[in-house]
Amino acid sequence: QVQFVATGGGLVQPGGSLRLSCAISRSLSTIFAMGWYRQAPGAQRVLVATLIDGVTTNYADVVKGRFTISKDDANNTVYLQMNNLKPADTAVYYCNFTPSPRSWGRGTRVTVSS
Repeated sequence: QVQFVATGGGLVQPGGSLRLSCAISRSLSTIFAMGWYRQAPGAQRVLVATLIDGVTTNYADVVKGRFTISKDDANNTVYLQMNNLKPADTAVYYCNFTPSPRSWGRGTRVTVSS
């Protein structure tokens, strides 16, 4: 069973940046589409960024222009570069397949606060 382990979260001030990493226990070259999801307190988990076939990216409107998804096939790792962070970005972030996510792995908490 594939496993996902997200790291890189933390406490950051509004306007700051973080880079999240997600290690995957399977060769990325065999995966067509990956996504970063987030779950804010009291809310449902939502998809915020997608990388399709290693080339095409899609972003939720609320993060477009601020977040960038990428991957490193050699290390089976997917990244999420987050810039100009806002308090509304506070959430636990996860990576998984898209559009059909598997069992959720370990997320990483991002808190944006002054």
